[in-house]
Amino acid sequence: IQIQTMNQDLQEPMAEIMPNIITAMSYLLQRVSETNDHLSQKQSISGFHGITKPSISIRSYLERIFKYANCSHSCYIVAYIYLDRFIKKQPFLLINSFSVHRFIITSVLVSAKFMDDLCCNNGYYAHVGGISKKRR
Repeated sequence: IQIQTMNQDLQEPMAEIMPNIITAMSYLLQRVSETNDHLSQKQSISGFHGITKPSISIRSYLERIFKYANCSHSCYIVAYIYLDRFIKKQPFLLINSFSVHRFIITSVLVSAKFMDDLCCNNGYYAHVGGISKKRR
């Protein structure tokens, strides 16, 4: 009985880690996108920018990716590192409410391909991320 309890204790923290990662990542990306939305400087537009803001929240979007993409936990940390590096390397291409969702799905896809032994194809990530065939 004691061994079962120890094993359950070891498994439960892993179940809590992912929601905490999603919470932290969504909070940080929400702040970045809102801050960049309010900047008065001219912003560059890229293929990541949508015509309208997605109706799904950043947190819900990350939870959707977590639910359907089956990435390892480390993928989300690495994905955020990729986004952080991108922001530093491309200061005029800002992550805002029109682009944050596409940057998220792209960074998770790249991270999964680098970090995980098995990962889904690009089309599946596009489907999970709600990117239409026209936009691929």
